[in-house]
Amino acid sequence: MSKISLIAKLTAVDGKQADLESAIRRVIEAAGEVEGLEVYSAHAVDDEPGAFYFFEVYRDDEAKAAHGKGPDMREAMGAFAGLLAGRPEIITMTPVAAKGLDV
Repeated sequence: MSKISLIAKLTAVDGKQADLESAIRRVIEAAGEVEGLEVYSAHAVDDEPGAFYFFEVYRDDEAKAAHGKGPDMREAMGAFAGLLAGRPEIITMTPVAAKGLDV
C-alpha cells in the first residue's frame, strides 16, 4: 500500500498571523496521538505574511482518516476558529522518492 502525502496551505485573517502560528504549534504538539502520521511539519511562507504550509506524510489511508479525530487534535484544531481567512488549500499526493524519508 502506498503512503499518502499532502500539502495544505493555511492563510491567517489580517492581524492574526501570530495567533495562527501559536495555534499551529499546538496542533503539531497534539499530532503525536495520530498513529501512522510519519511527518507533520508546518512552515511560514517567507514572502507572504500570514501564509503557512503543512507537509504531511501518512503510512496509509487509515492513518490519514484518523487525522484530526483524536481528542487532543480536535481540541487543538478548534483553536483555528476565527483565525483562517478561508478554507485550507489541500493537495493530496503519492510520494515517489525522498531523502530522509522511507517512501
